[in-house]
Amino acid sequence: MFYNFIMVLLKILIRILNGKTSVYGKENIPEDEKFVLVAPHHSILDPVFIGIAAYPHRFSFMAKQELFNIPILNWIIRGLNAFPVDRKKPGVSAIKTPVNYLKNNELNVLIFPTGSRYSTELKGGAITIAKLGKSKIVPAVYSGPLTIKDLLLRKKATVAFGQPFEIKRKIEGVDDVNAYYSEVMQNSFDALEENAEKNVI
Repeated sequence: MFYNFIMVLLKILIRILNGKTSVYGKENIPEDEKFVLVAPHHSILDPVFIGIAAYPHRFSFMAKQELFNIPILNWIIRGLNAFPVDRKKPGVSAIKTPVNYLKNNELNVLIFPTGSRYSTELKGGAITIAKLGKSKIVPAVYSGPLTIKDLLLRKKATVAFGQPFEIKRKIEGVDDVNAYYSEVMQNSFDALEENAEKNVI
């Protein structure tokens, strides 16, 4: 209930402050199975716009453990299904927690595997989580306000969802499966961003 309340509240606020968000490819999101949603990360507004665009699908997501030390924020992000991760030493829980959500058919998982110095490791993490959770990966991209100032200036916002793909443990002729799927993921991001800019999605 809390997750739904926050999503509806954010959707109303974003609509008032920034106008209508253009959403493409939402039909690519699986309806009858849990999935891992991955997207490039540019600012704190990425998860807000993408989460709203994907709603009513519900997600769990990683958040740096320092945020959980702030009482009110801790209560809010836990209500939004966030779980703490030590960025320097992610540990087993960084994989185990989202995999359990997927395998138990409880929540989808939202991961931002690019946009930081941990991007290569996080891409591999997203692939591992999807593989162990026996779930498809759905690529997505966000284009729009990156700051509160941009938001107030009503900069056009777009969210695009790409075709889902499965993670196979072995691929004939491929030695490094993680590297292969990292490239698939990046190519999906590039294509979605290019098409979004041309408004041809």
